[in-house]
Amino acid sequence: MKIAKPLIAAALSGFLLAACATAPTVYRAQAGAPNDVGYTEYRLEAGRYRVTFQGGPGAPEAQIADYALLRAAELALRDGYDWFRIADRSTTSSGYDRGPRMSVGGGSASFGRRSSVGIGLGTSFNLGPGPAFSRSIEVVFGKGAVPKDRDAYDARDVVKNVGYGRQRT
Repeated sequence: MKIAKPLIAAALSGFLLAACATAPTVYRAQAGAPNDVGYTEYRLEAGRYRVTFQGGPGAPEAQIADYALLRAAELALRDGYDWFRIADRSTTSSGYDRGPRMSVGGGSASFGRRSSVGIGLGTSFNLGPGPAFSRSIEVVFGKGAVPKDRDAYDARDVVKNVGYGRQRT
């Protein structure tokens, strides 16, 4: 029992440190390094951009996709357009998801007249934050009525709906 208490305390400390290790993914411009959290944009031609949002480890993929849409909408409005259409999109992830695992093993040995058999059980749990997603979209801007296309978005609606309540620094 004397060994169990320090072991439990060490495990709890490890869980707490793992929980504090990552900062939340916030909506902002990328600070500089390629793997920093935030958005970047690249003007391909008039009315056409490539927008990328790099999320932090463990951020939901849907949140990263929404933040890329939000930046595209902000650019459309800034440049005097009403809507945008996604011409191309890609999502990448880095890191890996260390989900729960369970394994069973067995073995035997013989020592002269004695033999033994052993069975083992091992488990692991996700202690890391998970993968980091990056969403890149190529968008084309337009004016007037929004086309009836599933990849076309009203820029004002995206800013109003996706931008509401976001964390920003």
